Amino acid sequence: MKPNRFIRTAGILLAISILILAVGPFLIPVPPLENTVPVEQLVDTDSKFIEVNGINVHYKTWGEGKPVFILLHGFGASLFSWREVAEPLSQYGTVIAYDRPAFGLTERPMEWEGESPYGPQAQVDIVIGLMDELKIEKAILVGNSAGGTVSMNVALQHPERVEALVLVDAAVYAGGGAPSWFRPILNTPQMAHLGPLISRQLQAQGNEFIRTAWHDPSKITPDVFEGYQKPLQAENWDKALWELTLASKESGLAERLREITLPALVITGDDDRIVPTEQSLRLADELPNAVLKVIAQSGHLPHEEKPAEFMQAVTEFLSTLP
Repeated sequence: MKPNRFIRTAGILLAISILILAVGPFLIPVPPLENTVPVEQLVDTDSKFIEVNGINVHYKTWGEGKPVFILLHGFGASLFSWREVAEPLSQYGTVIAYDRPAFGLTERPMEWEGESPYGPQAQVDIVIGLMDELKIEKAILVGNSAGGTVSMNVALQHPERVEALVLVDAAVYAGGGAPSWFRPILNTPQMAHLGPLISRQLQAQGNEFIRTAWHDPSKITPDVFEGYQKPLQAENWDKALWELTLASKESGLAERLREITLPALVITGDDDRIVPTEQSLRLADELPNAVLKVIAQSGHLPHEEKPAEFMQAVTEFLSTLP
């Protein structure tokens, strides 16, 4: 083939490839969500709602008095994740569990001005806003996985509002969001079209993810699967999850751990395959004022899989606080 013809052919193939990449995603249908219902049909008898920073936040409370515990669930979960330990914790004070934006029954705004309500800073602001609305001066933050990341960011920005941290398989060293080089791709119109469809894989793969999070998945009851799937009946859950993905970013927490001098309890299962156990061991070593508890025969969710052992660790930690 002559050089000019080769260049011309290569140019045509490149143009076709670019056209396919530019137009192809729009040819993939994204059907409307099926079987969604108004949030009012999904609430429990003890559900409460409060407006925080313009968002209607779903939460529940147990107990009374001080200290106050605020429970922050992980990715793909909701306050349902704390069902086994919320009541036992209330023996020591007030317990508040809420659904973080994009999860559970908390409102999922689709329009806003300024910063995304699903971004890392908004997640911190929701914690402080919730404390302000409920007239809570200081709290012990109990965060699982990504909820642990939020808890540590609150401690960095508002140490005067945090009494202590309980970090349950906290995601610190990985999983803080898409790398910076990939973000321009996420923000293309093509990905905006496909994003909700990608989010729906959580529904398709959710039960398998839960099994991976447990050391012994044979102990997961149908009620647990149902509890995790329930919020996926809420309108726009797929779009909100995609907005959370777009707003996420690498936390940079690993470089700032020495700044968090508050008392901290690091809890991990010895068989965590979501946030590997060795990462929690490293976290406990790098936090200046942390103690470590490794729970045997437990995965990523020791508060669900081993609640008695979880409560024993927390009780021992509370006895060391001033």
